[in-house]
Amino acid sequence: MPEAPLPSPAVLRVLVIGQAPRRELEEQIALAVPGLRIAMEGALDGMTRQEIARDAAPQGNADTLFTVLPSGETTTISKAVVTARLAEKLQHGGPTLLCCTGSFQGLPQRADLVQPSAVLNALSAALLPRGRLGIFLPLPEQLAPLGAKRAREGLETVLRSLRPLSDEATVDAAAREMAAQKPDLVLLDCMSYTRADKERMARHLDCPILLSIATAARAAACLLPE
Repeated sequence: MPEAPLPSPAVLRVLVIGQAPRRELEEQIALAVPGLRIAMEGALDGMTRQEIARDAAPQGNADTLFTVLPSGETTTISKAVVTARLAEKLQHGGPTLLCCTGSFQGLPQRADLVQPSAVLNALSAALLPRGRLGIFLPLPEQLAPLGAKRAREGLETVLRSLRPLSDEATVDAAAREMAAQKPDLVLLDCMSYTRADKERMARHLDCPILLSIATAARAAACLLPE
């Protein structure tokens, strides 16, 4: 009697706010969850660089998202435009990781959708009910609005901007500035920060550091069959 075929390995769908492919994000997910199979899509897939600049430009600080394009170029894009395009893509598909730490309103309510902002908020609250939370964000204009969203009773936040893909000297300087504030916990609040960034920061910071992409990827992997 022939053996039954083995089931196909489960695949995690990953939605990036810009365009796929993002090889560097795939590498970071693989470091966090070795062997995890992913299928990546982008909210702005199919748009030219000119169309992104014309039709997806941010309309103010609260509408600004940071992303890296497949070419390695960094840019800012409209959260409203991204949200609308994500909502269309999320009408179908299985377990999904939204690859952005922003908080998105208006997306389909699904138990198999991991929004990193919710995971990180819950985890940081569990780890640090009271104390000083250090937060790194990509852009200076994000500090005020996103810092306010992280605020809660008993928590003091220390905010610093650090653009992902910065050189080692810049990462070291930012980490030293944060260390001077003596945080109890540090959050790298962007999916484009890397394990290498965390390792460099750990040389200067005497506290735990949460790397967003690793934390969110591990949470999303829990949705797949064992």
